[in-house]
Amino acid sequence: MEAVGVEFRELETFLVLTEELHFGRTAERLHVSPPRVTQNLQSLERRIGGRLFDRTSRRVALTPLGKQFWQDVKDAYRQLDRAVEQASATARGIEGVLRVGFLGSGANELTAELVTEFRAQHPGCELRMTEVHCADPLGPLRIGDVDALITRLPVAEPDLTVGPVLLSEPRMLAVPVGHPFAGRSSVSVEDLARVEVIDVVGPAPDYWWEFHVPTTTPGGQPINRRQAVRTFQELLTAIANGQGVSPVVESVSRYYARPDIALVPLRDMPDSEVALVWRTAGETARVRAFAEAAERVVISHDDEKALRLA
Repeated sequence: MEAVGVEFRELETFLVLTEELHFGRTAERLHVSPPRVTQNLQSLERRIGGRLFDRTSRRVALTPLGKQFWQDVKDAYRQLDRAVEQASATARGIEGVLRVGFLGSGANELTAELVTEFRAQHPGCELRMTEVHCADPLGPLRIGDVDALITRLPVAEPDLTVGPVLLSEPRMLAVPVGHPFAGRSSVSVEDLARVEVIDVVGPAPDYWWEFHVPTTTPGGQPINRRQAVRTFQELLTAIANGQGVSPVVESVSRYYARPDIALVPLRDMPDSEVALVWRTAGETARVRAFAEAAERVVISHDDEKALRLA
């Protein structure tokens, strides 16, 4: 029986189209014309012997055959793509040491995946992870102690580049277990005007502090900050001791769980995003390779989420 020969470009077109579900956007990503996307897809469907997409003038969707084919080929394609990337990296000489800082739990569960992905792609490059603290999240990057940083947004600095956003998560209010808010299903930012909020001191930009620990409510009520701390562990200890409350993120319940602290959803506070950031003037092949690894990890998780929802 003769094997079905599939072109690399056809698979690439198919996989990008599963993400975009739009021929025009797929063409833009691949830097080809929309007719070329159609030709590649039709060629692949002829090789397989069935339709992979249902497409009309308004909608593009995977057929059951297309979903099965996507599930079967995506990992193999990524392995091939990684092999090409690794060979290219070796040719470019991505070696030496890359120092990456991380704030708090970094990118949560994605941190380990990102490290594994980068090391698999660039075995000749030593990766060193360094914790940074909330009092000065950008300082180690600015003085050159780290080459790139996994940190909380917003970051709007003219000398820094914000790379791929790794995750976004809801905000919570950390309170002592005996606090009146502890039994609520949720609280509002307006409720912060009625309590004392732990302050954090340090040279982080004012807009960064304002996003994470605001000084006023959306309605204009002042939020009383007190008991200044410098590290996240100091913050948790102050909360547990009844010295105040503080906005945090949902993943604190997994990475910093304590029996003396309760977390209550902050229903009207914007989600917190984590991104990779680096000095624009300090961008190197190693930094670019790490950013590319981050993008692959994010795309992989987005693909898995899309398949679950399909």
